[in-house]
Amino acid sequence: MQDIINQLLGLLPFEFLNYTFMKNALLAILLATPIFALLGTMIVNNKMAFFSDSLGHSAICGIAIGMLFGITNTNISMVLFATIFAILLNMVKYKVNYGADTIISVFSSIAIAAGLAILTSTGSFNQYSNILVGDILSINWNEIVYLFLTFILIFFIWYNLFNKLHAISINTSLAKSKRINVMLIDNIFVILIAIVVMISIRWIGILLINSLLILPAASSRNIAKNMRQYHLFAIIISLFSGLTGLVVSYYQNIPTGPMIVIIAGIIYFITLLYNKVRLQ
Repeated sequence: MQDIINQLLGLLPFEFLNYTFMKNALLAILLATPIFALLGTMIVNNKMAFFSDSLGHSAICGIAIGMLFGITNTNISMVLFATIFAILLNMVKYKVNYGADTIISVFSSIAIAAGLAILTSTGSFNQYSNILVGDILSINWNEIVYLFLTFILIFFIWYNLFNKLHAISINTSLAKSKRINVMLIDNIFVILIAIVVMISIRWIGILLINSLLILPAASSRNIAKNMRQYHLFAIIISLFSGLTGLVVSYYQNIPTGPMIVIIAGIIYFITLLYNKVRLQ
C-alpha cells in the first residue's frame, strides 16, 4: 500500500514530492486537517478554545508521568493522561458555580508546572523540548497509518453524535429535555479532542496545536450562512492552510507548523474583514 501511494504521489508534477518525507507530510496534512476542522467547529461553538489549549499544555505532564511509570511510548502516556485530564476537568466544570475558564486555567497551570518540574529534575526536558514546536516532516508511515485510523474513528463518532453535540452547544437544558445524556456526550467529545491533540502534538507542537483547531473554524464562522457551510468552509480552509503552508515552508525554508498557522491566521483576518464589509 505504501509503495502504491508513493507511486501515485510521484506522478504529480511537483518537485518536492520526490522526497519521501514530503510525501509523508502531505498525507499527514490531508488526514489531520479535516479532523482539526470538524472538531474545531464544535470547539468554537462551545467556547472551548481555552480547553483545547490546556490539553496541549498537559502533554508535558503526560510525558513526565509516563516516564516515572516506565512507559517508553510517549504517545500512549500522553493520550492516557490527557483522557483522564479531560474527563476530570469536565466533571469539575459541572460542579462549580464560577467560570469554566478559571477551572481550566487551574488544571492547566498545575499540569504544565508538574510536568516541567519532573522532566527538569530528572534531566529529561531537553529530550522532549522538540514537541513545543513539532515537526510534521518527521512523520513516518506507521504514524500515518495510526493517523488514518484516528481519522476513521473521529469521522464515525462525529457522524453519529453530531446532532446531540449540536443540541448541547445550543442549549444544555433543551438537550436534557430531549433525553440526551449531556455529561456522557460531553465526555466523549472532550476525549476525542484529547486523542487528536495528543496524537498530533509531536508533529504540530504544543505552542501551535490550538491554533490549527481554532483558526479554520473561526474563519469559517465569519463567512458561513448555515451549519453545512460552516463545516464545509472549515475543512476547505484547514486543508488549504495545511497544503499551502507545506509548500511555502519547503521553498522558503521555514518550519512547516508555524507557516501553516500564519496562513490560517491571514485567512482569518481576510474573512473577518469580509464579514464586516458584508454587514455594512
